[in-house]
Amino acid sequence: MYPEKFNLDGEYRSLHETYPMAQPRPVIGITANFRDGNAALAEAYYLSVLEAGGTPLIIPPYACREALVETLRHIDALLLTGGADIDPRYMGEEPDYTLLHSINPKRDEQELLLVRLADDRALPILGICRGVQTIAVAFGGKVFQDQGAGMGRELMVHDQEPVDRHVATHDVLFAGDSLLSAIFGRDRLAVNTFHHQSVSTAPEGFAVTATAPDGVVEGMEAVDGRSIIGVQWHPESFIMNRDRCMMPLFSWLVGEARLYRRAKELHSRIISVDSHCDTPMLFGQGYRLGQRSETALVDLHKMDEGALDVVTMVAYIPQGERDADSLARATAMADNLLLGIEERVQDNGHAVSLCSEPCLLSCLKKEGRKVIMRGIENGYAIGRELGNIKRYREMGVVYMTLCHNGDNDICDSARGNGEHGGLSAFGKSVVHEMNRTGMLIDLSHAAESTFWQVLELSDVPVVCSHSSCKALCNHPRNLTDEQIKALASKGGVVQVTMYSGFLRENGDATLGDFMRHLEHAISVAGIDHVGIGTDFDGDGSVVGCSSASQLRNVTRELLRRGYNDVDIEKIWGGNWLRVMQQVQGATRI
Repeated sequence: MYPEKFNLDGEYRSLHETYPMAQPRPVIGITANFRDGNAALAEAYYLSVLEAGGTPLIIPPYACREALVETLRHIDALLLTGGADIDPRYMGEEPDYTLLHSINPKRDEQELLLVRLADDRALPILGICRGVQTIAVAFGGKVFQDQGAGMGRELMVHDQEPVDRHVATHDVLFAGDSLLSAIFGRDRLAVNTFHHQSVSTAPEGFAVTATAPDGVVEGMEAVDGRSIIGVQWHPESFIMNRDRCMMPLFSWLVGEARLYRRAKELHSRIISVDSHCDTPMLFGQGYRLGQRSETALVDLHKMDEGALDVVTMVAYIPQGERDADSLARATAMADNLLLGIEERVQDNGHAVSLCSEPCLLSCLKKEGRKVIMRGIENGYAIGRELGNIKRYREMGVVYMTLCHNGDNDICDSARGNGEHGGLSAFGKSVVHEMNRTGMLIDLSHAAESTFWQVLELSDVPVVCSHSSCKALCNHPRNLTDEQIKALASKGGVVQVTMYSGFLRENGDATLGDFMRHLEHAISVAGIDHVGIGTDFDGDGSVVGCSSASQLRNVTRELLRRGYNDVDIEKIWGGNWLRVMQQVQGATRI
């Protein structure tokens, strides 16, 4: 726009004629090239993002790690752009300079790290040309230093330099069940081509889903539920000729970013709760709450990445013998694990609090603090001493699972021998004492006989901290529809879990399997009586939500399926905290 045609005051006023000024547009971080001592970006990249409804944010190549993390907090998707070859040494190979064209060390480290950090936060990612290669290398895949030499045969021309960039010169073929095929609504697409390198081996969790007629990899996508696609051609170039044929790909990215942004904004307002994880089982392996773990699925980094506010870490006590010495050891083990949780919270007191009262959580969230609650899995921990219930409640334990895999002195287990026909006489006293002291009764792992008797005997609602639906997976640990209905009718809540064996009868469960159980429980119990208890670090995790860092994917799925903010807040902790508050409010001590 020329200065004589630009009315500054008029433009300024027009932006403020209505409120809100405009619909929020998700922010797409775009990596910049580096040449001749300057950051650079071809116009087509950011024009394609704008055309798709996104807000482009250019990320120049720099080395500051803290700035990278901070940038990721403010974007909703990542677009990796084309450019020079990646240094083969990042793949453990010696460079062959007779094959390489040029490498760009200014970009390599930053972008490889950026991809991994973005993936930790479940950000949608689109890689273009060098970008698909960056994705491959970042996750352990391989890229040919030169595709002709690497494939050992003569290939079609993959460099159309004499031809305009927006002109298609060959077709790519899509795998029939691929996301790329679904995005473009076809099984082949005419594309442009400017590369001498390509992906040779897709990393674990990815599949090659587009190829050129000569077999060169032209597209790759995550097949484990992550929103990650890489293409070898340059889809952005077509917009420069007002050709929108590639816009479906950018619309996919912006659409995923929009969901991500909505999930991020929602999590900024609600309190998200995971009612059950077994991370204390890893304490003996040197687990540190404030360090991102290679093995543990829950730590402060992953809670932050996945927008998880509150997690209940349980002292899990495996069922053992029931003589006096064995019972004493079980109680000592519970004490040590509960103390271990407290010590790890204290070691990170600047960022996390130990809490057992729901009414305090809003203030702690406003302060930017994560919260650990404590539970006990298996009433075997109390031995035959009712006094241990009051002692544990005074320590801050919010719930106790009455049993685990085996009958104990309290009750029969879903994996037991039916020793008591439900609750023992001692078990009935335990129910009354837990009611009296304000400790939630957890019926996960309980036999059906135990379930029905506790439901009848308890004066307050009871919970299942990590269970799933028998109607969808016939496992003894799962709840029948009748149990789910009855639990809800008494005001309780069932927390659907991510343990594969409870979600499907064979194979690894996916986020889709978990959502089926979650939605089935909602259809049976109602939206006010369902929540989430992952069982992370107790073998709980699903493809597409493999740790606390990916929990935001659950929120995106709920939004995708049409759940509103109020419903999602209930599922993500509102229901669970309501029951906890009710039970604690009924305390008679």
